[in-house]
Amino acid sequence: MYGYPMQYASRQENIEIRDFGNRPYVVNIEKAAEQNQTFRTAQWTGNHFQVTLMSIGVEEDIGLEMHPHTDQFLRIEEGKGIVRMGKAKNHLTFKRNVSENDAIIVPAGTWHNLINTGNTPIKLYSIYAPPNHPFGTVHVTKADALAAE
Repeated sequence: MYGYPMQYASRQENIEIRDFGNRPYVVNIEKAAEQNQTFRTAQWTGNHFQVTLMSIGVEEDIGLEMHPHTDQFLRIEEGKGIVRMGKAKNHLTFKRNVSENDAIIVPAGTWHNLINTGNTPIKLYSIYAPPNHPFGTVHVTKADALAAE
């Protein structure tokens, strides 16, 4: 139908962590997020949204950021932390404890940060609409991500 085979990552195998791009794809997203060892890796980048996998180390955070034209959805698969959000960088009025199975919705233009307060890495996946990172993005560490900005 599409001229190329659909990609599928089963529940029984190790999942290849790389950007599968703008083509049909099926993945056990929970297992992919849990297997990911990088700060951020794009798993799928399309024209209208993007899926990334993240691993936030103990006592680390994503870093205070704001995406002016991008809505963001984050789902925590492992770990726990605190999410803070607000309309201004120095006025984060929204604060919630988060943990496994929680979803975090970040409207475009909202300052936000996720801080790991647990004793294991936070494993999560994030959906950006529209895409926020170039196709094939891999940031092994937070320092790599900061250097790329």
